[in-house]
Amino acid sequence: MTDDLIARLAADLKPVRPLAMQRLLLAAVGLSGIVAVLAMNMWLGMRSDIATAPMTMMFWAKFAYTLAVAVLGGFATLVLARPIGSARWPWISIGAALLLVLVGAFWQLVRAEPDDMMVLVVGGTSLVCPWRIVVLGLPVLLGAILALRRFAPARPTLAGFAAGIMAGGTGAWVYSFACGENGMMFLALWYTLGIVMVGLIGAVLGRFLLRW
Repeated sequence: MTDDLIARLAADLKPVRPLAMQRLLLAAVGLSGIVAVLAMNMWLGMRSDIATAPMTMMFWAKFAYTLAVAVLGGFATLVLARPIGSARWPWISIGAALLLVLVGAFWQLVRAEPDDMMVLVVGGTSLVCPWRIVVLGLPVLLGAILALRRFAPARPTLAGFAAGIMAGGTGAWVYSFACGENGMMFLALWYTLGIVMVGLIGAVLGRFLLRW
């Protein structure tokens, strides 16, 4: 009788497309990322020196750090979306990326003039930078949470946190095109704070919205 029940349940199963989970999450992040880009352009606009900014090291430091956090957060999200998913390497890699930025920040401060040090640390937008990253990261976070509801994370809070780090990294990457700050320590402190804030929001949402 049990065998008959299993056979009837299995008869309606349909094969899952290869990389279906990855495709769904990528589509959700891609569409919501476009929303974040449009919001940034309408709200803040591109930095005034966008034509020459790519010729500076700081532009690419922000570009690489935020994109690396977004991608590594995405890997962590995919792993945690599975019932038995567990991986440390994305978190270790994010920590290594932050450490690399901090090393660059201290090197920049050592070489800077005394009057320039405070500008490199707090800039002129430290009070608004994290919040702007949160605003730009929220559409991506909501898209990721909706996608994760199709999966089966065994640790919904941690899965939500990973999705938040991915979304925060994406929001920070989008924001970097509007931000004219040139301090590595500014990047390490205020960008990271904004990313972590989105991660914490994701953890709260995951706790309540991703439970089985």
